[in-house]
Amino acid sequence: MKNNEIRDLIQHNIKNKSHFSDKAMPLFFLTMALISVLTTFGIVYTLVVDAFKFFANVPLSEVFSTRLQPLSANPSFGILPLLNGTILTTIIAMIVAVPVGMAAAIYLSQFASKKLRKMLKPILEILAGIPTIVYGFFAYSVVTPILMTLIPSLEPKNVLSPGLVMGIMIIPMVASLSEDAMNAVPSIMKDGATGLGSTKLETTFKVVIPAAISGIMSSIVLAISRAIGETMIVTIASGSSKRFTFDITQSMQTMTSYIVEFTSGDAGSGTVGYYSLYAVGLILFIFTLTMNLIAQYITKKYGERY
Repeated sequence: MKNNEIRDLIQHNIKNKSHFSDKAMPLFFLTMALISVLTTFGIVYTLVVDAFKFFANVPLSEVFSTRLQPLSANPSFGILPLLNGTILTTIIAMIVAVPVGMAAAIYLSQFASKKLRKMLKPILEILAGIPTIVYGFFAYSVVTPILMTLIPSLEPKNVLSPGLVMGIMIIPMVASLSEDAMNAVPSIMKDGATGLGSTKLETTFKVVIPAAISGIMSSIVLAISRAIGETMIVTIASGSSKRFTFDITQSMQTMTSYIVEFTSGDAGSGTVGYYSLYAVGLILFIFTLTMNLIAQYITKKYGERY
């Protein structure tokens, strides 16, 4: 085909705007985008409106207290026991996930051969595909009995067991995102360090990790957000005790497990206990939103462009 014929064909396609798909598909994509945005606004609106009904009936001095007895004759809605349980399980999970996930990311990105990487990475990511309820039963029926033989004072429902299992669950998130960040570091930087006499381990810790720190930190922050929002593991294995304690061998309740407990029908519609679900949901939403904003801030502030 000659150049002038190609030019005529291009001009014909530019002028021909009557194709149905050319007009319909942008509208379709816009509709899909608006659905996601409107859904987000709808969720936030519902949380804020119903949470306001809770805060209108419960003073802040009671909300930020350590007494949580929503179903007693004299109910109290202190949020601190739920915050305490959520933070403790998250800390335990990150103690497991960060070292193991980072070690896996370093090995896969810097030391493993391409053939071995292609085999190991899918196996590692299988952990992310296991349903969380399976992790919950694993924590309760396998991990807890093992820990009880090592720690006699450990209660059948406790914070330690679900925290450890939750850490195992989010290892793929830390490992995969951190590996991607390390692989994005240009080879010329690693080759330069090797040329100056650095070993592979020195190059990893002194060149690759500092250059990929924004992606690594983002993966850790997102993993924290995932741990805070985890539901089924803590619901099954940590119990529903609403005590305020720092003893990880005892049963505690997290914000997500509180929501699960009350949505089972314990709180009547329109009661203060019912609206407390939305208050807890709003606080949980603020937690996860804050973590995501921190991850975006770290990426923008410390991210390198190669």
